[in-house]
Amino acid sequence: MRMPENLVEILALETIEVNLFRGVSPDDGFPRIFGGLVIAQALTAAYKTVPDRVCHSLHAYFIRPGDINAPVLYEVERARDGGTFTTRRVAAIQHGEQIFNLACSFQTPEQGLEHQAPMPFAVDPETLPTNADYLRSLGEALDPQFLRMAEFPRPIDLRWVDPQNPALPVAKPPAKEVWMRAKAPLGDDVRLQQAALAYASDMAFMDSALRPHGLIWTMPNLQAASLDHAMWFHHPFDFNAWTLFAQDSPSASQGRGLVRGQMFSRDGRLVASVAQECLMRLRTR
Repeated sequence: MRMPENLVEILALETIEVNLFRGVSPDDGFPRIFGGLVIAQALTAAYKTVPDRVCHSLHAYFIRPGDINAPVLYEVERARDGGTFTTRRVAAIQHGEQIFNLACSFQTPEQGLEHQAPMPFAVDPETLPTNADYLRSLGEALDPQFLRMAEFPRPIDLRWVDPQNPALPVAKPPAKEVWMRAKAPLGDDVRLQQAALAYASDMAFMDSALRPHGLIWTMPNLQAASLDHAMWFHHPFDFNAWTLFAQDSPSASQGRGLVRGQMFSRDGRLVASVAQECLMRLRTR
């Protein structure tokens, strides 16, 4: 199935049995399943066992590369149903082996103390080209693989504030901003909104740790992959509206890079925080 632009279709799961669900990966031009898809589908599977609470955090590990030609089974463990919090664990399985696991916590909404980090300045998204338009503008200087990927439909509209040129990458500060939003209507269901944002949270993320080294993740001498992923939801949001994903990478060492991210609605509200450690191992042969 070629990648549709509708996240509602992409994230849909089939119920197989109690606590067991099946998802598929559309063809997005990449040789393995996109990590954000597995995060979002696993969260969707967990939500199918939590009818009345809202996810406030998730923590996940990527264990094996996902096979785009095989469905993914999501097995949900109902770890705890407490008075205020609910905990679920989800294992994503292909060919009899775990490729990913996730722990997530849900809470009954309540009022409490509030403060937040300020939203960084970023130029308006309408003044920036789409990611696909930017890649096309590089013309023949760009590797044909990137040109092919630029032609694939994508469910997320990305607008980079300071994009790295994959045809001629250079060292840049280990921080960046990217505007993003879902292309197709999501509705106001908080479960789908959160799953969509979780999907997008793994897009354009690892790049922040590679930027100071003048590298991009597709370089043949670089082994790059997401190792783990964490996300905290702070406030309701509308992902059909522009969301600023501000990122920085405070550390890289021992073949790994750490990236932190903050997601802001356009009016300056911090709606989610994200963190990820990625593999970024340079091959010498």
